[in-house]
Amino acid sequence: MKPVAPDQVDALPGRRVSDTESFCFACHDKLACFNQCCRNLNLFLYPYDVLRLRKALNITAGEFVDRHVDVVMRPDNFFPDVLLSMADNAEKTCPFLTGAGCSVYQDRSYSCRLFPMEQGLMTADGATAPQMLYFFRPPEFCLGRHEDQPLTPARWIADQQAETHVRMTRAWAEVKALFTADPWGPAGPYGPAAKMAFMAAYNMDAFRDFVFNSGFLKRYKVKSATLQKLRASDTELMLFGFDWIRLFVWSIKSDRIRLK
Repeated sequence: MKPVAPDQVDALPGRRVSDTESFCFACHDKLACFNQCCRNLNLFLYPYDVLRLRKALNITAGEFVDRHVDVVMRPDNFFPDVLLSMADNAEKTCPFLTGAGCSVYQDRSYSCRLFPMEQGLMTADGATAPQMLYFFRPPEFCLGRHEDQPLTPARWIADQQAETHVRMTRAWAEVKALFTADPWGPAGPYGPAAKMAFMAAYNMDAFRDFVFNSGFLKRYKVKSATLQKLRASDTELMLFGFDWIRLFVWSIKSDRIRLK
């Protein structure tokens, strides 16, 4: 999911689908193309993807980032993108693809769940709430697009149990959209402040330690009810991290955190 300016919508690939419009698609192991979409990918991973995948693999977030991702700084953006590293084989397959299919299927990423549908978040002048856009974009080799199973965006999201992935990835997209401007100053996007912001988004293990085992709570005021939620849930901690990035980097206030 990426921010989309209104004047860019018509230039985006794929067929735009409204909330109520349908498209036809089904994926199953009887299709000759089954698992072909799991090869040679530029697969973006968002913060909630990393949280789910590292738990599925029973490793820390830091280990997951070290072993399984490429961190890339793209032009005209000042926060890195995180992409899944493909396996070192001739087909450059997804590292979680096996002969039986996806080995992390229950915890597969946002992009894998929504495929072949993609989402964009259209941002206007900042005065109105961003609008969710949907695009049906199967590759040419995909035979699932010829299956007679009509779907709306909402039905496909529910079918793929992607509601939480969509909610969390939208929350992150709204933060990521801020980084079309450079907030880092002379230290740049690889400096200490940028590394702290990356940690708050993609490494909940380190961010949890930062919140509860450093001087964080001496510097920031957080309600006790909020702290209880953060202790109990990595998902709540991640959303709190997004709020902290807004405050720490952009001085955008939040009801859940403020400077003392």
